[in-house]
Amino acid sequence: MSTPSVISVIDDDASVRAATNNLLSSHGYLVHAFASAEEFLQSARLDDSSCVIADVQMPAMSGLDLLTHMRAQGYGAPFIFITAFPEENVRARALKAGATCFLAKPFAAPELITCVEGALKRHHGESGK
Repeated sequence: MSTPSVISVIDDDASVRAATNNLLSSHGYLVHAFASAEEFLQSARLDDSSCVIADVQMPAMSGLDLLTHMRAQGYGAPFIFITAFPEENVRARALKAGATCFLAKPFAAPELITCVEGALKRHHGESGK
C-alpha cells in the first residue's frame, strides 16, 4: 500500500482550512493546514508536501508570492490556488507562475479533488517518483 500524498493547505480563513482539510482527508490524503505562507515556510512540512493549496490573498505574503518564492528555492510541488476574488488578471498571473488550478470560492468539492488528482499525476509523471 502506498503512503498517502501530503497536501498542504494555506489559507488565513480557519473555516476554509477546516472544510478543505475534511474534504481531502475523506479522500485519503494526509493534510497539513497553515494560517499563513510564513507559517508554512517555517514548518517541517515544506519538504514533504506533494501538493500545495493556497489562498491568493493573505496578509503579509500572498499565495502568488509564496509560489514565486518556492520556485526560486527549487521546490517543484504543484500549486492550486483558491480565491474569493477570481480576477482574470490574477488568474493569468497565477497560471503563468506555474499554478496547476485556479478555483473561485466557494468551489465545488469534486472540482478541487479533480485538480488535486490531476496535479499529483502530472507531478509524479514529471519527477519519475
